[in-house]
Amino acid sequence: MTNATFTLTPGSSPLLVSFPHVGTEIPPSLQDRLVPRALATEDTDWHLEALYAFVRAMGAGTIVPRHARYVVDLNRPPENEPMYPGVNNTELCPTRFFSGEPLYREGQTPTEAEIAERVDTYWRPYHDALHAELQRLRSVHGHAVLFDAHSICSVLPWLFDGQLPDLNLGTVNGSSASPTLREQLSKVLQSQSDFTQVVDGRFKGGYITRHYGRPAENIHAIQLEMCWRCYMAEQPPYAIDPARAATLLPVLRALVQTMLDWRPA
Repeated sequence: MTNATFTLTPGSSPLLVSFPHVGTEIPPSLQDRLVPRALATEDTDWHLEALYAFVRAMGAGTIVPRHARYVVDLNRPPENEPMYPGVNNTELCPTRFFSGEPLYREGQTPTEAEIAERVDTYWRPYHDALHAELQRLRSVHGHAVLFDAHSICSVLPWLFDGQLPDLNLGTVNGSSASPTLREQLSKVLQSQSDFTQVVDGRFKGGYITRHYGRPAENIHAIQLEMCWRCYMAEQPPYAIDPARAATLLPVLRALVQTMLDWRPA
């Protein structure tokens, strides 16, 4: 399924991989209101669709948006509540870069009416399709697994202290996925020594993981937030590093294979 804002490619397994922050398009009507720096969409989850291209051959479905998170953040609640209370957060329609500087020219930030319009135009179609596909997968397979794939710069003082671990697995403190699935994925991370890792640390899962992960209803959601340094340069032009990516890929494949092999008790 392809529409004006996303592409959904169904798979043959219970696994759906979501890439909510890989889009880079900014509508022409918005471009002049943003500061010039914003047009480079620096806070994109770079190269993830290419990095995870192998998942389709393994039978997983994918859902991929076209537009940048600066238009609307698909991993934020429509009510615009902060994901992580007590620390800096970017909003449903972000007004700041991850570094904390303003995204918009003075007086050009979106109004409440405009935010509602962006939700209807970009946010809701993605989530309607995501919800429908998870329901279909559960109907066909008896359960569904949602893997929400993300990446981020390893050092962002405005958002978090210090340097992030390389691989940050999130299950909302164990509430968004079966304990057995969480344990098996944690063992995959612990079995390798090339990358530092944590489970339910600073990034426990955003709106997508929290909203769709309902183990009691046989829908299990997991987020992986990984640092750019695992597979690419952390400075413009954000080029992928083939050697680092080659080291990372077996870990990602093992995580995906674990999700494909897992079955509810």
